[in-house]
Amino acid sequence: MVEIPPDSASSFRIAHIALDEETILWRNADVEQERRVAIYDLIEENTFKPVRSAERGANGPYRLQLAVRDGRLAMDISDTDEDLLETLLIGLARFRRPIREYFAICDSYYQAIRKATPSEIETIDMARRGIHNNAAELLQERLEGKVETDFATARRLFTLICVLHIKG
Repeated sequence: MVEIPPDSASSFRIAHIALDEETILWRNADVEQERRVAIYDLIEENTFKPVRSAERGANGPYRLQLAVRDGRLAMDISDTDEDLLETLLIGLARFRRPIREYFAICDSYYQAIRKATPSEIETIDMARRGIHNNAAELLQERLEGKVETDFATARRLFTLICVLHIKG
């Protein structure tokens, strides 16, 4: 887990993020690297304002725990003292296809970087970014009215949602 001190954080942001390790059944070195980079980048720069908690005066920064429960994404949002502020449950049915597509293109990408030409790698990477961007937009739509976030934060959160869906 990566954490930043609360006094150096702007208010509406994630200061700590964790994934439910019981949800993750398996991951390889490539996936582990994606997870580490997504968490590091997310902690370094993000915009995250849980609307209901903010309306009740919880101005952040926040601690976020991600898990999959009963086919839904559970986002446990806590304050820096680890007091639970709210849990958001987001249906994942609309994410099944983007997750499946993202896994497939990432697999192609990891294979390509080991043996393909630079132009082939670039083509696959462009497709990977496109799928990732579309999924981030979908996540922003699903969070509308619940969490205000920027596109870069939504992209990194989608990466972490994918990590939660890896089956061995």
